[in-house]
Amino acid sequence: MPWVPELFSAPVLQRFLDKQQRDTIVDVPFFDGLIAGETDALVGSFAGEPEVHHPVRGRIKGVKAFTAFVAEMSAWFAEHNVEVEDVERVVLSARGFEEVLLRVDGEGGRVEVPFALVADHPAGERIEELRLYWSTEPLTGRHTGRPPLLQPDPDLHPADVVGEYQRALAAGDLEAVLATFEPDAYARAPTGAAFHGTDGLRAFFGRLFSNGGGIPLEHCAVVDDGRACALEFNVVRWGRTELPPQPGVAVYVRGSSGKLAAARIYDDADPPLA
Repeated sequence: MPWVPELFSAPVLQRFLDKQQRDTIVDVPFFDGLIAGETDALVGSFAGEPEVHHPVRGRIKGVKAFTAFVAEMSAWFAEHNVEVEDVERVVLSARGFEEVLLRVDGEGGRVEVPFALVADHPAGERIEELRLYWSTEPLTGRHTGRPPLLQPDPDLHPADVVGEYQRALAAGDLEAVLATFEPDAYARAPTGAAFHGTDGLRAFFGRLFSNGGGIPLEHCAVVDDGRACALEFNVVRWGRTELPPQPGVAVYVRGSSGKLAAARIYDDADPPLA
């Protein structure tokens, strides 16, 4: 996920096999396919017209626009000496997600940019839509406002510890949030800053709740294989401050205890904090 392997040439497929150290490839990761330079394979991986939702470019729809996007991304990768570290991938029957860490040459030196995508493929292996999530702050020093990508689903109620975390986050209940994590867990902010253990998590969420309350999210879509859960959302309020709805995705990884071992957040909202 998201690209269809059989659409790529034999030499490119062999490179994928060598990288993944496998005998067969079920799906091709986003950036591996992008860097391969075989645009026809990328276009053919969509069920219809390509459709990508980009944090800066907005909606990219149609073969011409998508082809230009691929060329632009490939050139940007080469110019900024981008390295890709795989973090997590989950592919289910109708939807999947990927997380990577991009290491990029920025104006002030090497920076890390957390990146996530969600792909809808309800009709089978072909993609209907790709939604990309990352914060522009590590690269530009500022946030990029973004309109919602999905509407809230009133029937979506995350289960178990993910649901407990969401209720505590919305209420701004610091102790309840901490209770959802394992003692050696971590949370990672959209900027890439990570906060480890109970003390680190207390400092992180204490600051998030410093605007007089919690952060209620509109839940829009989910990918959950029982271990890792990617929840797409809109943030609409931050403490006492109402916000125009802004999209994001968060990935929650359950540990052996059933509590959270990790929470990784991908959005570009500008938090109203001192």
